[in-house]
Amino acid sequence: MPAKTEAKDAAPAAAEKTSAAPGKGAPPAEKAPPAVVETAPASGGKAGLFAAIGAVVLAPALSFAVAQYVLLPRLEKQLAAPEATPASDAAPAPAADGDKKGKAGAPPSYQFDNVVVNLAGTMGTRYLKTSFLVTGTDAGLQALFETNKARLTDVTLNVLSSLTLADLEEPGSKNVLREKLVGAYNQALGRKVADQVYFSDFVVQ
Repeated sequence: MPAKTEAKDAAPAAAEKTSAAPGKGAPPAEKAPPAVVETAPASGGKAGLFAAIGAVVLAPALSFAVAQYVLLPRLEKQLAAPEATPASDAAPAPAADGDKKGKAGAPPSYQFDNVVVNLAGTMGTRYLKTSFLVTGTDAGLQALFETNKARLTDVTLNVLSSLTLADLEEPGSKNVLREKLVGAYNQALGRKVADQVYFSDFVVQ
């Protein structure tokens, strides 16, 4: 009889275990939500770094371009713009040729160019080529020489062709020749018009 009692006591224990086991109607056990791990996007960091480097590199270039193509052209235009000149400060009108000669103190003159003559006593083997300016105090000197050009040219040739090679080799020969030409011109014109001769070319060959 004692064995039956133990069997009855074992049945309720088994029933309790059965009821404790999860059945179909029992609510499911709650599960913990998965942990979320936030990671910073790598591409965003690289883009920011590139943007910073670009700003540092491009800033001087942009400043140079603005100064070169915007500021400097404007400054040059302002400097190049002529300032308005008051009427009272305006430059006087250019004077006529006669006024210029008078102000500069240049005497009236006449030019003889490329006069060529054979030297006396050389049988035509040596010659003199010269150019010179005749000056004087008479205001009408140039007009007188132009009017009497043929006669004064002949006077010039006579004086120069009378020279010998020895005459030109003497010291002060040009001064002597100046006096001869001035005297010949004044004699031909009948009054003192010329007073000096300046040689610009004097070649003996």
